[in-house]
Parts: sequence; C-alpha cells; structure tokens
Amino acid sequence: MRIVCVATEGGSPLFSSALGHGEDPYLTVWQHGLTLTRTLSAENTSNEIVLTVQGAPTLHRPVQRRRRRHHPQGSELPTRRQRVAAYGIVLSERGILGTEFSKLTNASGSFGLPGGGIEPGEQPPHTVVREVHEETSQHVTIGPLVDVQSDHWIGHAPNGRFEDFHAVRLVYTVFCDDPTDPVVIDVGGTTASARWVPLDNWRDTPWVSGSRALLAKHLPEARRLWALHRAERD
Repeated sequence: MRIVCVATEGGSPLFSSALGHGEDPYLTVWQHGLTLTRTLSAENTSNEIVLTVQGAPTLHRPVQRRRRRHHPQGSELPTRRQRVAAYGIVLSERGILGTEFSKLTNASGSFGLPGGGIEPGEQPPHTVVREVHEETSQHVTIGPLVDVQSDHWIGHAPNGRFEDFHAVRLVYTVFCDDPTDPVVIDVGGTTASARWVPLDNWRDTPWVSGSRALLAKHLPEARRLWALHRAERD
C-alpha cells in the first residue's frame, strides 16, 4: 500500500511513501512533518492500493523510524501478512448496519462494521458494496471515504497460524435507501448474523473496539450526510 499526501485536494504530492509493514498511516504522515487531516480517495492500481490523504504542517521534530524486531515463540517464526480491507458505516432509516463475528474469529459474539478484504483488481468502494451484500443482503450506495485505521499484532490466527499481522482498514460512509431484514448470504464465513442497530442507542451493542471508535468519531457527520442524501433522493 502507498500513501500519497497533498496539501489540497487535486494538488501536487507533498510526498509519496510505501506504507511499511505494521506502520500506521497517521504516523507515516507525521514522520514527514505533517498531520493527516483528511482521507481523500483510495484506488487499486495495477501494482498496489494508493491512499491519497490531505496533510497540514505540524510543529514537531520527526524522529527516525525504528524497525520493530520480532521475537518468535520458541522456534516458530511468524508469517508476515498485510491485509488491506474496506468497510462501511452503513446508515438507513432503520439505523446502523452491524455484523456479528462468527466462531471462526477471535471476536465471536461481538459486532463490527460490514466489509472485508479487497480482491486483486477490485476498487475499494466496490469491495464495500460486495461485502455488504454478502454479509447482510443489503444494496447500498457509497459515500465519501472518511478514515483509515491500522492495527498490528503478532499471535495465532483462528486457523492456528502464527502471524505477524498488519490490518489496514479503509472506511466509507454508506447509505441504504431500501433496508430489509439482514440475511447472511456468505454462510459459513466470519459473519454469524447481521442486524440494524437503532441510532439512539448504538452504544448498547457489543461492538469491537475498532468499530466503536470509528462510530464515536464519524457517526455525527455520517448522520448529517445521510440526511442530505435523503433530501436529495426525495
């Protein structure tokens, strides 16, 4: 994955840098003396996924990056894996769309935002549309890219493989004009069930920490955009 940072939308790049394994995009921008102020677009090119962000100068002294050393458990070496995925904060008149993690995951019984891994040659917005339909049977319209989230850990995956895993999540605001009772189409995968969560008490749902943080940060603006979308539709 590559980060391209511009001062203004459509402007010339301030820098272009590959996102190193385990690195957070916000830190990558900060290392160049800038603050990531806005995510603009994500495109799957022939060679890599390119995330374009807007940056503003910040008063700090960039520090030299230190490579993280991995200490294997015993003689076992972790398999390094970076996974770029796309997710949606999906809003409708019935609330927020949430998906329950299945027993194939380490978060069984908790809820997250619908989405998943970007397939080769697939554009990130198309990933969200496809994954939302596979996980919940809903048909949606893509809104703006609102954030990028990164997690890095070393441990055993649900399949037992010892991994040095870097998760990068592109997050979009998404609208569902004709919500129905969610049905999981991709049965037997990582999604056990799906449901619409009422907006007024969304915090009562057992969201995983990453999804809860994204909703707390972006839900007010997502609700505003949803209201504008409905007004334009009507």
